[in-house]
Amino acid sequence: MRTEFDTELEERLVRYAGVDSQSDAASPTSPSTDIQLNMSRMLMEELTAMGAADVLLTDYGAVLATVPATVEDAPVMGWLAHVDTAPQFNATGVKPVVHRGYNGGDITFADAPDLKLSPENSPHLEVCVGHDIVTASGTTLLGGDDKAGVAIVMTAARHLIENPDIPHGKIRLAFTPDEEIGRGVDARLPDDLGAAFAYTFDGGKPGEIEFETFSADGALVRIVGVSAHPGYAKGKMVNALHLAAKVVMMLPQTTLTPDTTQGTQGFIHVGEISGGSSKVEIHLILRDFELDGLAAKGNLLRQVCDAVALTEPRAQISCEIVPQYRNMRYWLEKDMTPVELVRDAVRAVGIEPVSVPIRGGTDGSRLTEMGVPCPNIFTGMQEIHGPLEWISVQDMAVATKVALALAQRSARG
Repeated sequence: MRTEFDTELEERLVRYAGVDSQSDAASPTSPSTDIQLNMSRMLMEELTAMGAADVLLTDYGAVLATVPATVEDAPVMGWLAHVDTAPQFNATGVKPVVHRGYNGGDITFADAPDLKLSPENSPHLEVCVGHDIVTASGTTLLGGDDKAGVAIVMTAARHLIENPDIPHGKIRLAFTPDEEIGRGVDARLPDDLGAAFAYTFDGGKPGEIEFETFSADGALVRIVGVSAHPGYAKGKMVNALHLAAKVVMMLPQTTLTPDTTQGTQGFIHVGEISGGSSKVEIHLILRDFELDGLAAKGNLLRQVCDAVALTEPRAQISCEIVPQYRNMRYWLEKDMTPVELVRDAVRAVGIEPVSVPIRGGTDGSRLTEMGVPCPNIFTGMQEIHGPLEWISVQDMAVATKVALALAQRSARG
């Protein structure tokens, strides 16, 4: 069952996953963490060794490179993957484990004996019997989001460079930082990439081609109370934590949270509360597939903050909402050529493409908004952002074949 790309993909994923490259939304720098540059520098060395051209690390932390064209009049295409891993779960000390020839039963974890991965809690495993499954050891995420994408892009690029008889146009590669915190596409990236269109390799099951994402805003609620000695606080103290609790509890709890929504339903997610009785910050994310729905969620949050403020005029409550990314569908639906091109490539490797809205976003969301159409291509990653994360090496190989088919189809103009 192993293909010509399996060994390389497995080795790359295991090597990349072992590098801690978690991003940090609280950091103002770009990239947000220096450790991401460890991955970036590793990729620069590997790109140079394989013969890629124009290898560069930008000021904003993206690695750029070129696979030279074998067909000079073809449009320039971009391939992207992100080097950072999600900050929601431990990503330090990742120990990848390869489960060869998966037998269809439970997968156990060396560092978390009570943890089980099975078709019952991850149904895609049912179609991966016989595959080589990669997980972490139970106490960390794997980081296949998006180091699987990195491995796929690097493997496909290496194959094209070593096989110049394959017809393809110039392919620009970009490995971005900070995608997981919504800051992966710097305003300078579209010009630096220089591609007419592009693809992110950052999706799930084989066959999935995504051109519709959430639109996203971030929100920060700041509450300043009145500090007083708790022993002598009667009539003086205004506890900011109590007001923060009111804000959270006044938001809909059964209709607008991530755990109560699915499909095309949006949500308001309370991601973090920090501070003490004198001052509190509440970090939230707002998501919806439609802009009017996103605006309605922002208005609801403001109304809740205003209502809580009226209960205690001595407090100061502010609500700041900042745009993060927008649904790429708004631009791609005007010209579906990049989507149809990759759908044709998926069919060429023997599977039927499927398009479903992403309950999240990709670098492609921002890149598309900035003028470079950028759908998202599957990698095989499953159960991301947690200890059950896993991926099939054979699914990654299918994605690699799609990339190569895409390169050839793009060369036809």
